[in-house]
Amino acid sequence: MPAEESGPPGAAGELSPAARRLYAYAVERHAFDLCEATGALGVRAAAAITELAAAHLLQRVPGDEPDRWSAVAPRAAAARALAPLALLVRETHDEMDRLRGRLEALVPAYEAGSAQREPGGSGRLELVTDLGAVRGLIAELVAACERELLTSQPGGGRPLETLEESIGRDESLLTRGVRMRTIYQHTARYSRPTAAYVERVTALGAQVRTLGDGLMRMLIFDEHTGVMAVPDRNGAALVVREPSVVHFMTAAFERSWVGAEPFPASVSPEAARSISDELRQTIVRLLSEGLEDKVIARRLGMSERTCQRHIAEIMRAVGAKSRFQAGYLLSPTPARPPAPAPPEAYRS
Repeated sequence: MPAEESGPPGAAGELSPAARRLYAYAVERHAFDLCEATGALGVRAAAAITELAAAHLLQRVPGDEPDRWSAVAPRAAAARALAPLALLVRETHDEMDRLRGRLEALVPAYEAGSAQREPGGSGRLELVTDLGAVRGLIAELVAACERELLTSQPGGGRPLETLEESIGRDESLLTRGVRMRTIYQHTARYSRPTAAYVERVTALGAQVRTLGDGLMRMLIFDEHTGVMAVPDRNGAALVVREPSVVHFMTAAFERSWVGAEPFPASVSPEAARSISDELRQTIVRLLSEGLEDKVIARRLGMSERTCQRHIAEIMRAVGAKSRFQAGYLLSPTPARPPAPAPPEAYRS
């Protein structure tokens, strides 16, 4: 038996070479039996018939003796194979809807109880540690937002899957007339998926700006509810309903917004140089503070390798032998106090 005919079926549902040859043979005929297939292909075809039948690509011809087989169209085979999965998906969606309905029926009681709490009650701060729950909560807050959504997203360009998840939600928000302002870091300008997302949402009225450093990851809905990232806990979020804290978050956003620059449709060479100079100055400042490469990279929303390349260029430019020395040499020289007057100046 040739080696290519003897192997098992391929991974992820792929047909074996023998099964592919047998299927090509089958589609050219009205029907065939095992002996005919074996004679035509030069190998025993029993395993290939079993494989194709399991994939719903072969079916028995009724009434024939011995067993005869005929080919099934791939789309018809797919419909037969996927029918149980489609039923399972429908049943799962139905169960999700029932569960959501049972839980949402408790919302009035929860809100009524929250209204009776003291102003300093713990219900105004809620830690959500499950990423799926965080995403669901954000989706609900976006759907309920009526006036303005503020978002601050450090970390450079956003992942493609995150943008794909949020684009439909954000477009729906904007078409309802809700204002949306977003701050990214300068490095997000060089991310094509992020730039494409910005182009779509700004066409609907969103405003997007970028800043070099100093952003905290947060969302603010109608100056009423805030969601902020939790340090060192990936996927977790703190939901804030305490008015004074939400006011602080909003004020922090507004301060960053004033110092941020509009996200351009394209980055001109002049703008790229300006941003590069600002990033270089920020790296110098963080170097002088003694921060590690990975911390600087995270603060500026770039990869650690890119950050290390910038640091190496800075050190080479000033002839520094250490990162800290580069930061010291490039930091502004503090003004010296005036020299004291000579003693004779005090003589009468």
